[in-house]
Amino acid sequence: MSKHAAVESDEIVAERTAKAAELVERLTRWRDDFPTPGVRFADLTPVFADPEGFRAVIDCLAACAPDADLVAGVDARGFLLGAGVAATLGTGVLAVRKAGKLPPPVLKREYSLEYGTAALEIPGDGVDLAGRRVLLLDDVLATGGTLAAAAELFRAAGAEIVSAAVVLELSFLEGRSRQGDYPLTSIVRV
Repeated sequence: MSKHAAVESDEIVAERTAKAAELVERLTRWRDDFPTPGVRFADLTPVFADPEGFRAVIDCLAACAPDADLVAGVDARGFLLGAGVAATLGTGVLAVRKAGKLPPPVLKREYSLEYGTAALEIPGDGVDLAGRRVLLLDDVLATGGTLAAAAELFRAAGAEIVSAAVVLELSFLEGRSRQGDYPLTSIVRV
């Protein structure tokens, strides 16, 4: 797939999504009470370590916004996804970092998550984001704070979120309701 990919049939999209979903469901490692008691953690490391699983996920996510001119991956597993999708689409990639990992100046957004609070940052200079068409990626959508904060950062920098995508959505936490008006795709919803 490239940035100039032809429009695919619904059948091809459905087949690719079904294959990726089967691999994600089979390979995801679940851990209860991590990182804090009461949280059930979805570890996608085995999916990314499997060549077929990783390729299926990357292809599925890349199809979400073939016209994006920048891919943004949210710290930290989103970095892996972002790099793979950007290489597939022939675009650049930008890492959305946890607070304190980038030199100033930065744009920063604080947010709540299911087990505390955090903040994300992107460069405040050095990368012209005004007018860029961004595909925003993360591994898991839980309460939605992380993805929403990342989208706010790009909007503040003058970019447009053309689509957001995740590998796994924990729909019972209703994180989708916190997202903006951009399309949001998840390969697997539980």
